Amino acid sequence: MKRIAVYCGASMGKNPIYETHARMLAEWIASHRYGLVYGGGKIGLMGVVADTVLNHGGRVTGIIPQFLVDREIAHPGLEQLIVTEDMDVRKKKMMELSDCCIALPGGPGTLEEISEAVSWARVGENDSPCIFYNVNGYYDLAAQFFDQMVSEGFLTQEDRAKIFFIDTLDAIEKVMNGYQPPIVRKYAK
Repeated sequence: MKRIAVYCGASMGKNPIYETHARMLAEWIASHRYGLVYGGGKIGLMGVVADTVLNHGGRVTGIIPQFLVDREIAHPGLEQLIVTEDMDVRKKKMMELSDCCIALPGGPGTLEEISEAVSWARVGENDSPCIFYNVNGYYDLAAQFFDQMVSEGFLTQEDRAKIFFIDTLDAIEKVMNGYQPPIVRKYAK
């Protein structure tokens, strides 16, 4: 069974379209019989994604650091909840357990997590596709920033082509089926 890591907000955002697309993504995951790997929370878009996958008979693994368990935001109804010592271990475990990394809209933590997945792919530590689910143009500026990295010589065009900004669920399957990890960077002396 393939497993999808979903990074998303611990809040809902202001526009209801984000919750709608979180539910749609979760239904898509469950209907394809993929497992969900996510941050283990019961609040915000995280809770929506987990609850929707569970309500559709899907399998859910949450990975959450102890300090968030202590704050009582861990989801109580998961098939598996892995408690880690910190956020770094959480992120590494999420990538380890998943076959695809998808970021729904979220805040700085969501952006940091998907950016780390992209960065790790470039150095050979993550062989999963990294997808920004660009609901309502949410990640347009991030896409422009990656393009600027190319134009300024900090990112190759080949690696940029392996960072996906999509706005439909059908595109996820296409990316997953055709994905080839980046060639591991070599550094000039």
